[in-house]
Amino acid sequence: MIVRQFISWVRSAPAGERAEATRSLARALLFSELSEDDRLAAEGALLMQLDDASPLVRQAMAEVFCHSADAPPAIVQALSADQPSVALPVLEHSPLLIDADLVDIVATGNTVTQCAIARRIKLPAAVCAAIAEVGTPAAALELIENPYAELAPFSWDRIVARHGHLAAIRESMLVLEDLPAATRLALVAKLSDALAQFVIARNWLSADRAMRIASEARDRCTVNVASRSRGADMRALVGHLRLTGQLTAGLILRALLSGNIDLFEHALVELSGLAEARVAALIDDRGGASLGALLTRAGLPETTFPAFRAALEAAREFGYAGTAGDAARLRRRMVERVLTRCETAPDIAEPLLILLRRFATESAREEARLFCDELVAEEAVGSMRHDLIAA
Repeated sequence: MIVRQFISWVRSAPAGERAEATRSLARALLFSELSEDDRLAAEGALLMQLDDASPLVRQAMAEVFCHSADAPPAIVQALSADQPSVALPVLEHSPLLIDADLVDIVATGNTVTQCAIARRIKLPAAVCAAIAEVGTPAAALELIENPYAELAPFSWDRIVARHGHLAAIRESMLVLEDLPAATRLALVAKLSDALAQFVIARNWLSADRAMRIASEARDRCTVNVASRSRGADMRALVGHLRLTGQLTAGLILRALLSGNIDLFEHALVELSGLAEARVAALIDDRGGASLGALLTRAGLPETTFPAFRAALEAAREFGYAGTAGDAARLRRRMVERVLTRCETAPDIAEPLLILLRRFATESAREEARLFCDELVAEEAVGSMRHDLIAA
């Protein structure tokens, strides 16, 4: 009886009143103890309201049904395909929308609808992949900032490939603690390229010098990221470096001169195709011939072998890095030892000497910065102690 009265009255009522009456009927369907006949009649009346000319009416239904697993599926499906102002609550919250529904809406929807889906709790990997593949930058940003999104590594990579040139995307991703190392490096590459192009466009540096500085900055960042990577993350990182052409002799030598034996070993495993245990055994062999054979199999230039031998000897003498910070910075004594050895070696390649001299300058500046930081810290502690005693 009530439903019949609703259907008769709603045809001529104002839009605002229709919306409130529809909201009440939707709540009654969910929360009241209706008979089966009344429930069917109420659902039929609400299905009829999907054709109401005013979006206020459909918004009222969407707000009531968006969180409920007991809402009529047909109504929820219709609301999800409605205009954005109606569909958003359902797209963001409804448990009745399956992965296929969400993927289809991502593919055909606009920025607003994609963003609503990207904010969903427990967003499955398939939907995340769809947003990463075809979503707008705003939707990708919502996805990155959603702690409940199940982003697979390839989805991270697609976001970087499509939107990594945008500062907001880079900043949101780089602050994530669990971001895969390879993805972090891909973002760094985007950033360094953007900065290089910026200074080139303004004629602050020549193109060659800007690109060289950017490349050296990427190498420093690579060793820094690698110093915090372990196991599968390290293997994925080294695979990424090889795929992108960054696993060069210069980078591998930098890793060794930083005391980062993990990156050094994993790089040789990747390039040589040998097992990790076999590579470790060849590196530990102090006879010298084994190392040369390993470097040859890894495809490294023979002109770099003296530098690798000297670096490995220095690493054994001075010890490997003890902390992540140590494994990210060039170690001055090691660099100078290798540079001295190579400068006196016959037939040493000039590009290698140039690289080692740059390493020497960089390590000296890093050591000076650390020394100054320690002096400032000691001065601050001394001043604090003096103030406490005076008080």
